[in-house]
Amino acid sequence: MHDTISRRRAAKLIGATAASAFLPIGTSPIYAADGSRLMRSVPSTGEKLPVIGLGSAVTFDVRPGSPQLKPLGEVLALFVKHGGKVIDSSPMYGNAEGVIGDLAAKSHLRNSLFIATKVWTKGKEDGIAQMQRSLERFQTSKIDLMQVHNLADVETQMGSLREWKSKGRIRYTGITYSEDRGFGEVERIMRVEKPDFVQINYSLVDRGAAQRILPLAQELRMAVIINRPFGGGGVLRSIAAKPLPAWAAEFDCHSWAQFLLKWIVAHPAVTCVIPATNNPQHLEDNMAAGVGRLPDAKTRQHMASLFVGF
Repeated sequence: MHDTISRRRAAKLIGATAASAFLPIGTSPIYAADGSRLMRSVPSTGEKLPVIGLGSAVTFDVRPGSPQLKPLGEVLALFVKHGGKVIDSSPMYGNAEGVIGDLAAKSHLRNSLFIATKVWTKGKEDGIAQMQRSLERFQTSKIDLMQVHNLADVETQMGSLREWKSKGRIRYTGITYSEDRGFGEVERIMRVEKPDFVQINYSLVDRGAAQRILPLAQELRMAVIINRPFGGGGVLRSIAAKPLPAWAAEFDCHSWAQFLLKWIVAHPAVTCVIPATNNPQHLEDNMAAGVGRLPDAKTRQHMASLFVGF
């Protein structure tokens, strides 16, 4: 399945479905009739997290003093204002950890955030040193979620994560992977290491995780964070100029970004999705996907039919 949709094929698909009849929408397990933020529980503790989080790859990798820091500060403030909590980063994202730490400290937002980051190196000592640097960059003594990035030296690093969790330096352990070809190993590590969280790619143009990873996470009672919800951005670029199907309003969806995000979070295994942005307007649009009704199983199938073959 490809990560992007050509404009010609997108136009053909959307044009063929724009006149579709409204579909009945069932009750979602996290339906919020009062317009409040949709939440999901972390299976291992019951802690509730908003279903829309914030990624930081590329978008938060800016240098100190850069004019890009101002809109990033607005993004972070709006994220918290609209009830967001989970912000995800990694040492491999350049300056992102430090930027988030500085902005959160200056705006007094640290206590409002659920900070997730990663360890991405080989060897126990190097892993511990890298995690210590992350604490310093975030200007905190405790990280909410530490994940082994792309399963790098996973057995060694998971051992350190469990040690840090027992000492109260992190609250949750996790693993990540961002390509379908690694899902077999992800499954194995889920069963052997039993992390609290697993972070994987999943979207309307990349549905492989639904075959085995998502059901296994439910079986093992693991929280799931979804990355690359827009297929790397290619999907939105392809369909942005096309009309949103009228029936999307039936599940409180008013943009293509919300369409893609609501399809993901309607899956019962998904705890949180982390679209990345450095644009305040895009942030507010994304956050709106975490409010109101979600599509039921039948509607999700209809949504997916717009992207068959990609």
